[in-house]
Amino acid sequence: MWRLNTVRHKAGRPGSSLEELKLKRREQEKVLRQARRDRQLVSKRLLLSDDEEQPHNPMDTSSADQVVDLFRKVQRSGPEREAHLTALSKALRNPSAQLTFVKQENSMHLLVGLLSGSNAQCRLQAVRCLHELSHSHHPSMAPACLPATPYLLTYLSGQSTKFTELCLYTLGNLCPDSDVVREKLLAQGIIPALANCIENQKHNLAVVEAVGFTLSQLLQTKDAAEKIIPMVLASGLPPHLLSVLTPDPQFGLAPAIECAWCLHYLTCSNVDNRVLLAHGALSQCSTLLVSLGGAVAKGNKEEGMELLVWPLLRCMGNLLSSGPMEDLSSQVGDVRLLAALCALLQAFLQTQPALARESAWVLNNLTALLALNLVPGLIQLLPFSQGINTMILRVLGNIAHKKKDYCVQLAQAGLLPALCATLKMADQEMVTLSLEVLFLLVASGPQVAEEFARHSGLSLLEAIQYNSEGEMRLRATHLLEHQLLSHRMVKTFVGFVPIQNSKMTDNHLSSCLTGGQRPVSVNLQKERHQIQICGVCHQSKRMQDYLFTF
Repeated sequence: MWRLNTVRHKAGRPGSSLEELKLKRREQEKVLRQARRDRQLVSKRLLLSDDEEQPHNPMDTSSADQVVDLFRKVQRSGPEREAHLTALSKALRNPSAQLTFVKQENSMHLLVGLLSGSNAQCRLQAVRCLHELSHSHHPSMAPACLPATPYLLTYLSGQSTKFTELCLYTLGNLCPDSDVVREKLLAQGIIPALANCIENQKHNLAVVEAVGFTLSQLLQTKDAAEKIIPMVLASGLPPHLLSVLTPDPQFGLAPAIECAWCLHYLTCSNVDNRVLLAHGALSQCSTLLVSLGGAVAKGNKEEGMELLVWPLLRCMGNLLSSGPMEDLSSQVGDVRLLAALCALLQAFLQTQPALARESAWVLNNLTALLALNLVPGLIQLLPFSQGINTMILRVLGNIAHKKKDYCVQLAQAGLLPALCATLKMADQEMVTLSLEVLFLLVASGPQVAEEFARHSGLSLLEAIQYNSEGEMRLRATHLLEHQLLSHRMVKTFVGFVPIQNSKMTDNHLSSCLTGGQRPVSVNLQKERHQIQICGVCHQSKRMQDYLFTF
């Protein structure tokens, strides 16, 4: 029968069956990849006890009878109840034991009763049992824990650090598993509770880290943009998240990483980012990236630093594409940011190439928002090597490509003598880029061409006409014959091509010979990675993708 079906399939659609099968397989693989990423997105945390150095592997001998026996012992009050609860919490790390426990009649009622009781140690061990249950990936576990969530939220205002941490991580584990549980938590006020918790415990970084984890679990859900993010923006959480971005040298990077990812999930949504901008999110991210870029340039790469750099780059790039130039340029008033981005790009080029591309993407988005008063500082970076000068020249080229008036202002800021210096460099790529930027400048008007000639630029181009590289000779000849000598505009020249679509590579400009046409607005979506090209500014916005899971 299988052979008959196959033959009939081939006969019915000659020449197309193979392509259809390939297409069907691609769709199936896409669904599988999406499912794997969704599972990675639901990252759960297991908070260890003080006497544990690593997660305990429960023995297979933890049978259902043993769990039932411990449950019955815990039901009886007495001095040994706390010890039985401790044993039960360790047994509940076994997935089969978890299912056995929740199937017992009144099992969750027992934990809720202990959780609301007066015995502090029993409360702590009851939360520990709930925490072990929340770590389960079984779909029935999160709904089973729902009766305890009001008490977990109430205890977020408590004074015990360990107890508050357990409550937060338990809530964070429960959030993404079930729409019903998430809706219930939102109705019970989890967002205001998190806001109050981080405000009251802002000096306790362990609790702040736990708040960041729980909030990030909420922000990653599919309905976050419609239901959760507006509540978060109105809750007062953003300024607290921003205040944690600067890492504590003694505690480490973890709280800053968690809060940075929360900010990333906020900025990559379609919700208006004016609230974040009003709280100085762009300025804060810029300052921290400058600090991290400076550390990386000196060779100081702390373990896990890339987990902080990544969401900061995403925040920066998304915020740059979310508002008018005049509103944002004041928050990016430090030219050192460009050097920091170049340093990050170079530092992670070999070990984390995707992170290097993120740095280049932010540079591209930054280009459209740079105020012209930063140009003198940029020009001073052109003598630097190791890819910084080429990156800066591309940034200046993108500024020149935006507007003819900008070309005149770039010339007045001193770019022409700087180009005369770069045209003398031995780096062929740098010379080619200089010729492309020079074309944009001299094509903007005769006064720029005359000024370039006054800087003895004509003799430099004449020398390049004898270069062994054919493309450089062609560009120099065209500039001399059609721009500088006649001051006439010729449209047939292959002009400067601005960096597009978040893919800035070292040989981008010299390899793209498309006539410098501007792209139309386009929206590309591939699985959960979405890029939005924003008109003529060539800005793009990064959406959620799961490059790191915790």
